[in-house]
Amino acid sequence: MAAHAEEPQGAAVVADGFGLKGPRGWAFREVGFRADPGALVAIEGPSGSGRTCLLLALTGRMKPHEGHAEVAGHRLPRHMGAVRRISALGPVPGVSDLDPAFTVDEHLRERALLQRRFDGSLRSLLRPPGERAADARTRIQEALKAAGLDPATLPKAGRTSVRDLERLEALRLSVALALIGRPRLLALDDTDLKLSDTDRAAGWSLLRSIADAGTTVLAVCSEAPEGALRVTTASRTTGTTGGDATDAAVPDAADESDAGTAQDTAEERTGEAPAQDTAQKPGTEETGTEDRGGDAPGDPDAAAAGKNAAKRKTAGKNAAEDTAEAGDGDADTIEEGAADALAETGRA
Repeated sequence: MAAHAEEPQGAAVVADGFGLKGPRGWAFREVGFRADPGALVAIEGPSGSGRTCLLLALTGRMKPHEGHAEVAGHRLPRHMGAVRRISALGPVPGVSDLDPAFTVDEHLRERALLQRRFDGSLRSLLRPPGERAADARTRIQEALKAAGLDPATLPKAGRTSVRDLERLEALRLSVALALIGRPRLLALDDTDLKLSDTDRAAGWSLLRSIADAGTTVLAVCSEAPEGALRVTTASRTTGTTGGDATDAAVPDAADESDAGTAQDTAEERTGEAPAQDTAQKPGTEETGTEDRGGDAPGDPDAAAAGKNAAKRKTAGKNAAEDTAEAGDGDADTIEEGAADALAETGRA
């Protein structure tokens, strides 16, 4: 019974007149749709049409400028922090990239440690090291199973570097890392990019299985799969196409607006322009490089994470430095900065 209670329950997502504007125009506008808990939502449209900005806004990582959205009853933009706590990012280029130098095992151990470090209660941090290690192993095993990734089948098993993974394997690893936090909402960018027809089908099958297990999935793609709730950012008209598909309108000017979108949102949120060097490997979540400072004394996982931290040579990848510069111990702040820098470079 206790194990069942810990299973993630999907978050309902509702958007009404949702829009985000930068200094050069609207990234997206008048987006409206309703997704039930455990739904598979495909955000469809060409590159540059505001898909990534919409994904980040719906997960509380970019601040919208008109309309509103609700995720599990948390209203955006008022409760962005609450939405970030129940959502997790899979692969989002420029925000939650995998480190090509890390091995699969290193990524998994690091994410489990960071999950405990930032999202665990004080009581959980004071548990004996053996209990914490057992909990980390359980989370990792559950996440790998849900993502359909068996490290034993990789060329060097868990010691395989990310740079040596196939595109579908890297997608599965990113999803597994996100699922370690047992989120209610999973968000992915460029889901079908550079995938063969066979791998694309396997990727959508994976996301359907996660949605069927109870976690709501938001996936950016160039072409939505059959049966998904389709939200498109490439049309001015809003309507329903084919059963459960919903088109959410975005003006054509969005293609020209993306370069400044997040800089504007960052200035409104923090009062100053976002740092240029925060676009690399933001935090937990949720994304994968917050604090490498370790954990409670005597924790073998903390020692492993300390070794992993030595591999980070730049400020963007050193989460401890990022957190200090931001003046906030919350990994979400780092992730927001990366989202801001992403849109500032002109990618939506």
